[in-house]
Amino acid sequence: MKILDQLERLIRDAAIFNPNVQAPPACILWPDKNKEWESIIERLQGVLPHLFVLGNYEPAKRTGPAIWLRCQIAKHIQIEPRIDTNRHELNPVPISVHSCSLVVPNSPCIPIIYLPGYSRQDLRAVETCPDALKPIAELQYRGALWSQVNAKDWTVFAFVKSDQGGLGLDVASDNETKNAMLLALDHLMSEDLDLLKGKHLDRDYFNKLVTGGDPVRDLLKWLDSPEEFKASKSANEWQAFLDVTKSQFAFQPENDGVLKAAEKLAHHQGPWAKVWERFCEAPKPYVRIPDTIRKVKAPSFDLFSDASTSGGWPQWNDEQEIQLRSELKQLSQLTGASSRIKELETKHSTRRQLVWADLGYSPLARALTPLSQIATLTQNSLVGGTVDEMAQNYLGWGWKVDAAVTEALRLVEKADDIESVIHAIRTLYTPWLDASAKALQALSRSNPYPGNAQRSSVSSAQEGDCILFVDGLRLDVANCLKEALEARGSQVAGLPVWCPLPSVTATGKPLVTPVHDQFMGPDHSDDFEPVLKSAGQKGTYALRKAIANAGWICLEKNDPGNGKGKAWCEFGDLDHEGHERDWKLAKHLPALIHEIAERIELLLQAGWKRVRVVTDHGWLLLPGGLPKVELPSALVDSKWGRCASVKEGATTDAEQFPWYWNKGVFFALPPGISCYRKTEYSHGGLSLQECLTLELTVSGQASKKPHNIQIVDISWKGQRCGVTLEGDATGCALDIRTSAGNATTSVVMEVKPFDGNGVAKVLVEDDSLEGQDAMIVVLGDEGSILAQIETKIGRSE
Repeated sequence: MKILDQLERLIRDAAIFNPNVQAPPACILWPDKNKEWESIIERLQGVLPHLFVLGNYEPAKRTGPAIWLRCQIAKHIQIEPRIDTNRHELNPVPISVHSCSLVVPNSPCIPIIYLPGYSRQDLRAVETCPDALKPIAELQYRGALWSQVNAKDWTVFAFVKSDQGGLGLDVASDNETKNAMLLALDHLMSEDLDLLKGKHLDRDYFNKLVTGGDPVRDLLKWLDSPEEFKASKSANEWQAFLDVTKSQFAFQPENDGVLKAAEKLAHHQGPWAKVWERFCEAPKPYVRIPDTIRKVKAPSFDLFSDASTSGGWPQWNDEQEIQLRSELKQLSQLTGASSRIKELETKHSTRRQLVWADLGYSPLARALTPLSQIATLTQNSLVGGTVDEMAQNYLGWGWKVDAAVTEALRLVEKADDIESVIHAIRTLYTPWLDASAKALQALSRSNPYPGNAQRSSVSSAQEGDCILFVDGLRLDVANCLKEALEARGSQVAGLPVWCPLPSVTATGKPLVTPVHDQFMGPDHSDDFEPVLKSAGQKGTYALRKAIANAGWICLEKNDPGNGKGKAWCEFGDLDHEGHERDWKLAKHLPALIHEIAERIELLLQAGWKRVRVVTDHGWLLLPGGLPKVELPSALVDSKWGRCASVKEGATTDAEQFPWYWNKGVFFALPPGISCYRKTEYSHGGLSLQECLTLELTVSGQASKKPHNIQIVDISWKGQRCGVTLEGDATGCALDIRTSAGNATTSVVMEVKPFDGNGVAKVLVEDDSLEGQDAMIVVLGDEGSILAQIETKIGRSE
């Protein structure tokens, strides 16, 4: 039963009478000297249709002067009594003759007169009572009074606490609790009476009713936007908020101010520790708080300051970023740049765990992760005794250096940060990249280049295969695509493929089509593009026409087909973005990989048995520019970034290689990673990054490995729960629900995945749930439940 329902019932019980000795009451009078009940009268009128209020004449609100009230009572003067067969056990009318029947008038109709500002004593002194009361003073003799058994008026506190006609709840008696109860009265009416029995109710309980039960969240909201927060609260809610902050956080918002609160949050000592913990758990709703803390004079930071002592101050984090930026810019002046990067990683790695990293204030600390990977991996050489050895090194670990470069570039946005990261990349990456390119070029002088003999596997395509051509799918990007597809549940196989020389689309694309054997190279070509043997045509139109004539279906960009026959389709945005954006391609790679994965998934869903992902070439990307070498224009018919068509009879020191499509036609390549044009992104030359690619074969859903997991540890720290699993936790996630099988009963802010150590932590934001029963749920693929165990929120018993 809701407290409002119990209040309604007890007020009506005031009309119970003994017909052997009493006449039916004309009304029920409800005096309230201090107007404590006034805030809920309008709500109570919704369930008591004959509740009237003494006051100004407002008949729509059932409020009026005493004379008007007498008229309302007169309408109901003929009231038929009825036997009360379900009388509440706490009958406010004492009966000494137990053999007689108790009778209550037709209670839904009996008038109830609420008298705000007047007490029972004011009614009793008829000759001296206020003029406003005189017309109804005599009703104290003809009516009934709703009052305590000791004849005192009901105060809110007395009603809630008393077990004689009240609720009989355990309530603290201090003035702060009484004031908080009055502020929370409207909210209290909605509480379940049975759930409150046995609980100790104090000011914190009543204040939480008003503030929504989460004082930490409210304090953070106020700190983030003080004026907006106050404007969103009623007078009672604001007062309750002030009381809560004073009692729970030893802080008075109106007196201490927002800067004092920011200082306390930065220090996060005592009761402010849980405020800081909540802020760190979910900082994005409170994006103004860091700038507020910056307005506070921070303590002095020294060489011994670290995340544990100064991590609450964004000013300290800002200083650390400035120092790191300077260190990165000085790398080229050091003989041990790789070692220095590792030292910086050790120093700054803890900052990635701070809230400032989540808010984007530690981009350089985050960029140190891929930079340190570059520093470590580039200490190894890709150079081998044979081309195959170099290929194995690149396929095994070398591609991770390229991936780390693009990752480091993706993590920075501001010009100063970009400059420092680019400086570090050039210092660490350029010598390693150039050395491997020169080594591959040297080996290719004395040994046949493998790309001159290798063929794409598209010749073995079968019914139900779809070939997806992706322009410029470098090996590191292909590996990232492979991981993305496997995460979606697909089976993916990778086949290393050397692209033909020069490593440009015009030469490489025809080779990976189903009709590559229909092409030939003319005796001279300044665009490195073969022609169809039958018609001498070249270009996209001729290529697609030849594919269609060979019985293949050419799918348009957004057409997935129907899975029947054999199909060819293309995705060309990757190489285009590289030429358009130079190093900024790195920022777009995640989105491009996602688009390609979406395209493959749609093709599989359309019914294709396999999707064969092929490409024409890779590319070099060096922020700040690839080194430039000169090749006079007078010596060439055409000059691209990493290759040039030399004029017949011209003499040049540039090394020349035969064209794949016609061994009698030669083209020039610059040494190492140098370029004939000023650019940061280019291809066409001879390097592992440009020439060794990965062809992917993607099919259906991979067979799912069963999760043999077991929950081995549960720990609660406040409202945060940590769970440790034993077994393979890959792909598992943690949730807490009141009903294990119903995802809508989740009580956590966000379902969190388990890390590589089998650990996950989630936060239950609503601290009013503390002590309640719940289920810890371990989720697998598609939300399947892999394990569950009972818990009590906030308790580690």
